[in-house]
Amino acid sequence: MIDPLVPGIYESVLTARLQQQLASSELDAEFEHLTEDDEPHVYARHIASVVERHLRSVDKSERRDAANAIISRLADSDVDSVARNEVLGSLHLPGRPAPVRPATPLSDVALLTNTRGEPNMASEIARELTSADQVDLLCAFIRFAGIAVIGRELRALSERGVQLRVITTTYRGATERRAVDDLVTKYGADVRIRYETASTRLHAKAWLFRRNSGFDTGYVGSSNLSRSALVDGLEWNVRLSSVTTPALTRKFEATFDTYWNDRGFKRYDPAEDADRLDAALAEAGGSGSGRETITVSGLDVQPYPHQERILEALDVARVVHGQHRNLVVAATGTGKTVVAALDYRRLRDEMGADLSLLFVAHRKEILEQSLRKYREVLGDGSFGELFVDGRRPTHWRQVFASIQSLSGRGGEPVRLEDFDVVVIDEFHHAAASTYTNLLSRIEPRELLALTATPERSDSLDILHWFGDRATYELRLWDALEQDLLCPFHYFGVADNTDLRGVTWSRGDYNQHELENVYTGNDARTRLILNAVRDYVTSPTRMRALGFCVSISHAEYMAREFTRQGLPSIAVSANTSGPERADAFRQLRRGEVTCLFAVDIFNEGLDIPDVDTLLMLRPTQSATVFLQQLGRGLRRSNGKSVLTVVDFIGHQRAEFNFGPRFTSLTGARGQRLVDEISDEFPYLPGASRLILDQQSQEIILDSVKHSLPKNRRRALVESVRQVRAPVLGDYLHATGGELSDIYSGSGTRAWTPLLRQAGLSIPATGPDEEPLLRRVRALAHVDDLERAASYRRLIVSDGPRYETLTPREQTFARMLFMTLWPDHGGFSSYDAGLAFLRHHPAVCLEIRQVLDVSTAGIHHVPRAIDGESDVPLLTHAQYRREEVLAAIGFASIKRKARGQAGGVTWNNNTGALFVNLHKDEREFSPTTMYRDYPVSRTEFHWESPNNTAIESDVGQRFVEQPANGREILLFVRDRPQGDFGAAPFIFLGPVDYVSHQGERPIAITWKLRRPMPIDVFESGSVVAS
Repeated sequence: MIDPLVPGIYESVLTARLQQQLASSELDAEFEHLTEDDEPHVYARHIASVVERHLRSVDKSERRDAANAIISRLADSDVDSVARNEVLGSLHLPGRPAPVRPATPLSDVALLTNTRGEPNMASEIARELTSADQVDLLCAFIRFAGIAVIGRELRALSERGVQLRVITTTYRGATERRAVDDLVTKYGADVRIRYETASTRLHAKAWLFRRNSGFDTGYVGSSNLSRSALVDGLEWNVRLSSVTTPALTRKFEATFDTYWNDRGFKRYDPAEDADRLDAALAEAGGSGSGRETITVSGLDVQPYPHQERILEALDVARVVHGQHRNLVVAATGTGKTVVAALDYRRLRDEMGADLSLLFVAHRKEILEQSLRKYREVLGDGSFGELFVDGRRPTHWRQVFASIQSLSGRGGEPVRLEDFDVVVIDEFHHAAASTYTNLLSRIEPRELLALTATPERSDSLDILHWFGDRATYELRLWDALEQDLLCPFHYFGVADNTDLRGVTWSRGDYNQHELENVYTGNDARTRLILNAVRDYVTSPTRMRALGFCVSISHAEYMAREFTRQGLPSIAVSANTSGPERADAFRQLRRGEVTCLFAVDIFNEGLDIPDVDTLLMLRPTQSATVFLQQLGRGLRRSNGKSVLTVVDFIGHQRAEFNFGPRFTSLTGARGQRLVDEISDEFPYLPGASRLILDQQSQEIILDSVKHSLPKNRRRALVESVRQVRAPVLGDYLHATGGELSDIYSGSGTRAWTPLLRQAGLSIPATGPDEEPLLRRVRALAHVDDLERAASYRRLIVSDGPRYETLTPREQTFARMLFMTLWPDHGGFSSYDAGLAFLRHHPAVCLEIRQVLDVSTAGIHHVPRAIDGESDVPLLTHAQYRREEVLAAIGFASIKRKARGQAGGVTWNNNTGALFVNLHKDEREFSPTTMYRDYPVSRTEFHWESPNNTAIESDVGQRFVEQPANGREILLFVRDRPQGDFGAAPFIFLGPVDYVSHQGERPIAITWKLRRPMPIDVFESGSVVAS
């Protein structure tokens, strides 16, 4: 007789679906050749073969269940351990060699150090390859010998049709092209390369082996794909497992997939890209020409993330606000000319015309370089003509002209009215008469001005040409995150000086008294010299700037530094031009280590080699502090980091460190206090802020003291002093934000502040308090149509609901649900709107909030194709209750609460609500890698944990291409924002691409419109 264990195991691991597919006669046939004389391991091997053959067509969760069932049945049986191993070891596809197990079980983690007695990396990688269903390799450089030691396994991988994805770089020229070529041609790999010759940010070395069984494994460590790294080098690598370290494995998958979709990694084809790779490797290895190479290929020129932000800001200014004179402020080296060229290309494409262009600068070299950039971006080697230094255009369609030539010097005046687009570089020169004359004569369709320094030392205004504001200004934080500036290490050092007795006048210390405190203070100078020796790598080779309180203070510091073997010079406004120029030359050459001065270094100085800044006087102004910091943030060869040493004394109560650290971190108020207390854990890039204990205490006391003890009382006093009853006017006068008025608990509203400040305001309406608490729920509105509709609905003689068009009725429901998510006790929309209209002060405040919110629109909203009655615009922000009202889920008969799990369905429309960062307080690796953008057009999303593929909800998702359901994606950074529950940004309808697993189902969605760059950067698992 047949051992009953055999059919028992067989039946227990077959799913109901598979049992239905197999007739009972087929089940019997599977075992008819077995006899009672066969050994248990024969049964075992046959069971495994049958099970695997019939489970090939199901997903990995069912296979995993089957494996668990086999283990359970074997554990309860009399079959010995050898037979059990036969079952488990035989679970592989028939006709394919059995995979070789790695020395480390698939469910275990390990640290491999290539030491005696443990397997080396090459052996483990080779064994992992035999059972992988997909392989991802992230490696800073790849060598031929490294491939050779696993070549047999790579070939077998290719023969099995397993996808091998490889990401590498040209880091230091260490990659060998033959190795990359072989990966593609011999082993069928898909290779993507980041070509970098300046700074390289990718140094990772890691493997990921994905398996349909769910037993994914990975290696992260120091081993590149070279022989020494894999075999006998002293390398450390950590082995990951999706069983034991699921959060780490998920992060690996998410990060790799995001890199893979990053346009910075270019797909490599040996037939087409070999020369490019050779040149990049030579350049990175130090044997290249060192010259900039211009390639005329418009498709290759794509904006970096910070440039996309600039382009989007220009688009918003023109499309949303009708603003066609725009100023862009961005640091030198951020690619402003490329932005201008990309902007021109976009304008030309959108208008469908060959637009005439006038590009203006004050130097021939700038014009020649700019012309090359435009030709590269446009893919047109004959684009444009120069008008400078005696050269005159022939066609006058696209002209790159010097301001001197346009002023009529050496020829007849130019017909400026002929140009559609005018770009003016180095616009901080625009106060000069030659520029003002030009600006008063031109009327192009689009004027774009570019500058790195909008502030002029002569205080002449250049912003009035643009409504007194720049269209876009690249923040220090953004520039550091984008690796555009040199990272800085800031050290706050207590210097034991006591400034509490120094006179305070007009918002600053008395300069003469400060000078007396610092000049001749030998004890402080010794402390400064000791700090320089502690924090500067090589003080005798540093190129430093020291910011002093006065000329005598600068002279004293230069004298004392020189006495201590650090040659230094004091420079000031009294220093002659030739002497100052000579001092700069000596600093560049390393003949002196430091220049000490007051004020003259705040702006206009360009010495990229400066690697050390000494802050020797208290600076409360964030603007001045950033100007000083900017003197050292330019990149240069050999400078890896800017060292900033700030000497901090005991300050008067009036002195506030807050603006300085807000400018560095973006944090304000209590959040800034938390950042300082936690030692700034979230600074971008390689920058660091380090305070010694005493300076940390001084700064914390200062920031805490600056926080108003009674914030509301402080606001009322501010409103009373400014006396601006219009919310937008008050915020403009104080430089404030809507969050200054509406964040926090209690009744945060504008109307009560006006009343307490004694300003005129409409009369109080009945039961006004609850309405005032909800006004801030409208502070996110950022599309003009919705704002205009809301304004029409709240006027005293506003329309009745039944008289509105279907689209207008949708807006009415959205407004109603925003103000009263629980319906407010009203039986109809008209009842609620009538109640609102009886509150003239609240209606006035709502209108003013909408004015401010729409003035700050960041994205261009666009309608969904074919959805005329659903006024949801992509890239606009909405509260959940607005969305539920718009899709018809929430109505006067059903409250705006939504369904569980972040998914709300109404008929065939589903709204997905996603928090990109789930944990409010801290980094949480278990939730970080569930929902995130893979690229600007793809989003990885996971269903609620209990969603099975075969369930109705599961089928709505995975069968979306065929079932006609519309799925709308809404995301937000975090659940809570400045105004309570944060709004979601609408990314638009999405389409199913693929899925993995179930309970939860991991789905990749395709966006029909690329998401904004700031949303991508917020949710991405990698830094841009």
